[in-house]
Amino acid sequence: MRSTPKPALIASLAVREHRLTYCDFEALEQTPLQRDPFEFLVVPDFIKAEKFASVIADYPTVPGPGSHPPAELDIHGKFEELMGELLGPEFRAAVERKFAIDLAGRPTMYTVRGFVREKDGSIHTDSTTKIITVLLYMNERWQEDAGRLRLLRGPDNLDDYVAEVPPYGGTLLIFRRADNSWHGHKPTSGPRRAIQLNWVTTQDVVDSEQRRHQFSTKFKKFTRMFIPGSAAAGH
Repeated sequence: MRSTPKPALIASLAVREHRLTYCDFEALEQTPLQRDPFEFLVVPDFIKAEKFASVIADYPTVPGPGSHPPAELDIHGKFEELMGELLGPEFRAAVERKFAIDLAGRPTMYTVRGFVREKDGSIHTDSTTKIITVLLYMNERWQEDAGRLRLLRGPDNLDDYVAEVPPYGGTLLIFRRADNSWHGHKPTSGPRRAIQLNWVTTQDVVDSEQRRHQFSTKFKKFTRMFIPGSAAAGH
């Protein structure tokens, strides 16, 4: 006689099913890790197509360009559920398997972007306090050549790239920060949505970065109150 599942097991399965609603973990598992010139992978449509529009509908309003911490934004609805999935154990385990890295005990932080400026996108490697960088692009479409992140062979030439990441449709980029993890994009300005999530070296890094971004966001909110249109103005 088949036994009836215990309520605790049913609840656990329900939580897991909910947690795996938005992201295509199978596509992530099947995507090979690239090692030239540094470790990275790109997964188009990582957010499932049938879920993308509902997440976009709940994308938080940001007060201007730059990176904004969740503490200063209205994180709710489907966007909040997506972030719960990205911050959950399944995503961390998938990243650990791909990069053969142990992230246990390594804190995470994330920021939200809504706009890009002409000065954004300059070539850089990310700071040494970052271990893994995750970028998830949340634009519905992207026509122009500028604003497409390029993974580069060196610090001097945006045209010497190994991959160009389409910044739309829930495209996922993950890379291991290294001294040669050069990346950047051609300058552009205007709306450009992206989520950045990082595993970093210590909690002090999280606290410092979040304070810095909080101050910047508060300032932009204040500026927007007195300068109409100031919000219409990375990775």
